[in-house]
Formats: sequence, structure tokens, C-alpha cells
Amino acid sequence: MIEYDEFGPEKVLQVYNKKIGMKGILVIDNTNRGVSKGGIRMTPTVTVEEVASLARTMTWKNAMAELPFGGAKSGIIADDRKISQKKKDEIVKAFAESIKELCPSKYVAGPDINTAEHEMEVFAKVLGKKSCTGKPEKLGGIPHELGSTGYGVSIATLIALKYLKRDPYDVTFAVEGFGNVGSFVAKDLTGAGLRLVAISDSKGCLYNKKGIDYNKLTIIKKKTGSVINYPGMKKDSHDIISVNADVLVTAAVPDLIKMQDVNKVKAKLIIEGSNIPMKNDVEKIFYKKNILVIPDFVANAGGVISSYVEYINGTREKMFKLVKEKITKNTNLVLNNSFKRKIEPREAALEIAKSRVKRK
Repeated sequence: MIEYDEFGPEKVLQVYNKKIGMKGILVIDNTNRGVSKGGIRMTPTVTVEEVASLARTMTWKNAMAELPFGGAKSGIIADDRKISQKKKDEIVKAFAESIKELCPSKYVAGPDINTAEHEMEVFAKVLGKKSCTGKPEKLGGIPHELGSTGYGVSIATLIALKYLKRDPYDVTFAVEGFGNVGSFVAKDLTGAGLRLVAISDSKGCLYNKKGIDYNKLTIIKKKTGSVINYPGMKKDSHDIISVNADVLVTAAVPDLIKMQDVNKVKAKLIIEGSNIPMKNDVEKIFYKKNILVIPDFVANAGGVISSYVEYINGTREKMFKLVKEKITKNTNLVLNNSFKRKIEPREAALEIAKSRVKRK
């Protein structure tokens, strides 16, 4: 059931192309700050409720980053593993055609789960270059290999450690997911002196209390297809949340940490590098347990900041500079308010984001 309030959603659209077999969803949550922005995810289980929830997160994320974007999200109901690339292209093309009246005037798309540069190229060929970000470099895109989201998550982590008065060189961390976010978080935080002790991917979880060498891990992942082939203890993917580490970074699966998992978590700092890795009531329990959680729309805004730079035809240098400036400013602002007023970081962040949506 979608919840409607003073912020939105403004438009909920479900589209269907019988000939292609395309079923799609677009939720434009709020356009107070400008054209709505949010990626296209393709999964067999994506729902209107899921897309609406993610669209609201984008509203807060764009407002928190002070970007001239509103919030939106879209979904295509399809199993990426069971269709050919040709069929996938046809589905993406059909989805683009079905929302042409709204894109790019009201909605700008981007990559998400199971969509990347190639799909954005297909999308852009239907609706034009301004219709999406995350395009190939030849079309004016900023390469995802630069790791803007992971870079921002790492910055948020280091700032949070300062508030906890922890020396990075005396901190261990675990990363859930070794994809486009988690791999860069692992790289950046080990570079900053933290010791990576656990990493997971879809095949399982690896734990090595002595530390995991990032370069060696990358080579093993590339050669074998999984991080679990690195020396160390092998566990199930979900066990990443319960490993013995000071910091846990979520970077892949939504709704990862459920209420029944709370007492398993040993970390004292959780950074939400993925979108909605836990529900708000779970975050409240962590706050009561004196475990600091940095909300997703604060920590992982590097991706949408990068999208904005691409949208205005900026350079990769400008992207890194803007990600650092905005994530630093807003993480400090949220934590300062949270610590001073003794309120949850999410509550502090939502106050700021809502004021920026209304003010604009």
C-alpha cells in the first residue's frame, strides 16, 4: 500500500506492452526542487510499493545533497538472468517509449539494479541524451568505474569515526557486497588505514581477522568469480552482519538487517551504502543500543551527485570535488544535530531534507 502525504507521490504510473512483454512502473514522488531523478531497476519481484519507497528516498537524497532534482524511481518487472541481451534491450526500449511524455521534462532516469551504461544508451537513443544519466562516456557519461557512490560512503564513514573519537588505523570494518559500491568502499577505507576483515558477495561471506588485502581480493574475485576464494573463514552471505568488526557498511541488498538480526550485529557503526538496508524501526533499536547508523540518503548520495555533474556536462574532476564537499558538509551537519540534540541521525537528516524540499 503506497502512503501519500504532503510531499507526494505526485504521479504513479504502471505501463504494459503486450507485444514485448514489458511491465513497468514509474513513481514521481516530488518535483519541488526540479525535474525528478531516480534509477531504473529490473528485477522479477519489483513492486509499485518498492518503487514508491525508493522514490521517496530519492526525494530526501536529492534535497539533502542540495541538488536541483526532485525524487523518482522506476522499475521493470523482468528476470535479467533468464532473458537475452537483445530481449532486455527491447524491454528497456519499450519502457522508454511508454514514458516519453514524462521524460526528460518531468523525469530523468539512471542505472540501478540490473541496468547499467548499456541500458542507459538504449534508453537515451529513444528519448535523447538528457533523458538519463549513467550513459557511456562516448555519450557524455561519467564512467561508473570511478566509484562516486563508494567514494561518498567512505567519506561519510571517516567523518562518523571522528564523532566516535576513533582512530582509523585502529578500526576494523566489514562490507556487504563487492560490487560498484562495496568494492570502492573497501578500496578507499583500506587506503585510509582501516583494516578490512570481512566481505561478502552473492556466493557467500569471507572473514579473515588478520585483514584482507584489497588488491589480492580484487584479483581473486576477477579470476574466480567470488570473494570467498580468498584465504579465510567462509560463511553464508547474510552472516556478514554478525562478523566481529567495528564498522559494518551495507552496499548491496535492500532490507538486509531485519528486527530478528539486531542482536547479532557486533559493529558500533553502520554506514548505509545501499538503499533501505533496514526499516526505520530497526534503526531505532540500534540507536537505543548506542550503535550509530548513518542513513542511506546521507551516506550514499555520491551517485546522484555524480549524476548531476553528468547532467550539467561537468568533468570527473568536478564530480569528485562536489561529492567530497557535499557528503562532508551534510554528514557533519546531521551528526552535529544528532549528537547535540540527542536525536537519531535519520530524524536529524529528515528535518534537514524536508526543510530543503519545502524551502525550494
